[in-house]
Amino acid sequence: MSCPSDVTSVVQEAGKPSIQSLLLEELAAYFATLNERPYCAKQIADWLYQKRVTSFDAMTDLPQALRAQLAAEFTLDRLETVRVLGSKDTTQKFLFRLSDGNLIESVLIPASPALYSDRSDRRTICVSTQVGCAYGCKFCASGLDGWTRNLRPEEIVDQLLAVERASGEKIDNVVFMGMGEPLANFGNLVRAIRIINASWGLGIGARHITVSTSGLAPQIRQLAEESLQIHLGLSARRD
Repeated sequence: MSCPSDVTSVVQEAGKPSIQSLLLEELAAYFATLNERPYCAKQIADWLYQKRVTSFDAMTDLPQALRAQLAAEFTLDRLETVRVLGSKDTTQKFLFRLSDGNLIESVLIPASPALYSDRSDRRTICVSTQVGCAYGCKFCASGLDGWTRNLRPEEIVDQLLAVERASGEKIDNVVFMGMGEPLANFGNLVRAIRIINASWGLGIGARHITVSTSGLAPQIRQLAEESLQIHLGLSARRD
């Protein structure tokens, strides 16, 4: 029994859908079609976002036959860390390779004493949402080589997991202002935010999530209708 078509159309352009891009209720619906135990969905979420495994075989509290079926129907990929620049007490820039060979960047920024007066453990990540960008903002270099493709939800979320894994630092603040225009990848952005914010996902509060946009008005209105309670930031003009 495969994943419903309305889910696969969002989370994967071609081939098998990624299990990392499914919301908890979608996982539950999938397992219901298999007549599996309802709490299998929560087990999967725990393996993905708490234990952070890299294969279905590592999900040892699931029956072997079920793990084999999941591997046959879904992908479970992790970003490859290519390079890390900077040090832990300053900004760190991470270069990641996607499964198709494309490269993206994320930036980890420690709290500034000038803003918080005392030392703070707050860590902010700037997340990419596209490979390249179609918008020619003069203040940004990510559009210099043009736009290649949108990132899928799991590729957005996995930037947080990969940075935590590589840096040993816990992320508690997320800003979507890396490569690409976040609102130009609206569906995948919102799905990634829901996973990042969910208690069964990464559990980062909505007030600690900011979407920065160059000003796509229709998508701004659409984002307001999602009732996500996140912050919105407007960048400088493109012209």
